Amino acid sequence: MGLFSFIKNAGAKVFGVGKTDTEEKAQAQVAANKKAAADELKAKEAGARKLEETIKDLKLEVEDLKIKIDDDMAIVTGQAHDQSTKEKVVLVIGNTNGIASVDDQMSVEHAEPEAQFHTVIKGDTLGKIAKKYYGNAMKYPLIFDANKPMLTDPDKIYPGQVLRIPSLA
Repeated sequence: MGLFSFIKNAGAKVFGVGKTDTEEKAQAQVAANKKAAADELKAKEAGARKLEETIKDLKLEVEDLKIKIDDDMAIVTGQAHDQSTKEKVVLVIGNTNGIASVDDQMSVEHAEPEAQFHTVIKGDTLGKIAKKYYGNAMKYPLIFDANKPMLTDPDKIYPGQVLRIPSLA
């Protein structure tokens, strides 16, 4: 009969050796996807740790603070000293690039009334915001103080930023 020639990488894999170019490319893509997913997970974990450090650096008291990032949502747990601290933590996390929502699962040690929130729009000033919520633009220091230490200057707010508007009561 003699010698017959065949294409080496075509046909069924009876011996479990050798891969077609398509299979090699698919396997390489799967490996690349796994690496990309692992890298993204590491980046999210690093981002969550950085946010936890920032909150501690800002002297916001939260016991057992844990932040997890899932896509563009941050999930935060722990026990805040008071409602003000809890709200500030949510704002620090939510006003971070890449975070679209915060799932606040924190508890509060010392209860107090919840603040309102205001999303800054172009042209807003703390005075305009105070006028809207309190009827008096000169009450802007209340808003500024309620957002310390995230705000360091009453003139440095930006569109899209979310601010705490504390109750006057």
